[in-house]
Amino acid sequence: MVPSVTYNLIWSVIRRIPKGRVSTYGRVADICGLIGQSRLVGYALHALPRDTKVPWYRVINAQGRISFPERSEAYRVQKRFLESERITFKQGKIDLTRFGWPPDAEVRRRRT
Repeated sequence: MVPSVTYNLIWSVIRRIPKGRVSTYGRVADICGLIGQSRLVGYALHALPRDTKVPWYRVINAQGRISFPERSEAYRVQKRFLESERITFKQGKIDLTRFGWPPDAEVRRRRT
């Protein structure tokens, strides 16, 4: 399958998330100009090739949580990757004010 232009745009934004930071599906969508289409970001991540270098694990949901079921292997893998970048969890959540990317001001600027 050849990825769509939209998926490539989403992946390029995710590649920009710095080590030790996370972004939400919604923020990634907003940066791409896909306001309100956070689900599309999830579809793009699902379509990533297995050997990808895109840091998919840096994308979490708006509540600061990993979206995979907590007891799943995928959840454990994503959590391990994030913890290896010194991202901490408190009661299963990541503090988006501390670890979130980009800062809120940058998202607002891109919307205008």
